[in-house]
Amino acid sequence: MTRRRLRLLLRATSALAAVVLAGTLVLAENASAPAASGKAQDSDTAKKQEDQNSKTIEKIIEESESVLSGRGFTYDPAGRRDPFRSLVEQTKADKGPRPKGIAGMLISEVDLVGIVQKGKDNVAFFNGSDNKGYFLRVGDQLYDGRIIQINRQTGQVVFRQEINDPRSIKPYRDITKRLYSAEEEKL
Repeated sequence: MTRRRLRLLLRATSALAAVVLAGTLVLAENASAPAASGKAQDSDTAKKQEDQNSKTIEKIIEESESVLSGRGFTYDPAGRRDPFRSLVEQTKADKGPRPKGIAGMLISEVDLVGIVQKGKDNVAFFNGSDNKGYFLRVGDQLYDGRIIQINRQTGQVVFRQEINDPRSIKPYRDITKRLYSAEEEKL
């Protein structure tokens, strides 16, 4: 409902309430003829009632305007996707041409070869798709993600891959690369 229609509706409601109030006052006057001071009290009561009605109408208009402008209403998605985002169209533009080296490789294109400890930090050794070796630390960036954890004891490196799927709740996916396969760990 537009603001103009809402104001017209509220004014019409106010006018109808004033007519009903005036009608009850006229009926009350006809039923018992009050003194002149009683008429003054009735007109004061009618004015107070009219002022109260106009204040109520202004309050309703103000609240509806605040809702329409977005001040009076908030929405917490709580992890759900935006229902107004298109499921079909791509939301982000491609990053463009891939840079050279490890920064231009996908997570699926690198193989974990080893994990070493340098000082207090763990460093992972990867073999890239260009058959070159790369030493990476936590926070180092690949084309579609970055390293968030290196665990030397379990032989795992965890990547956070950025995904571009509006149907998913989270804009990322965690991928684990293992130094040993699951069958080798059982032996």
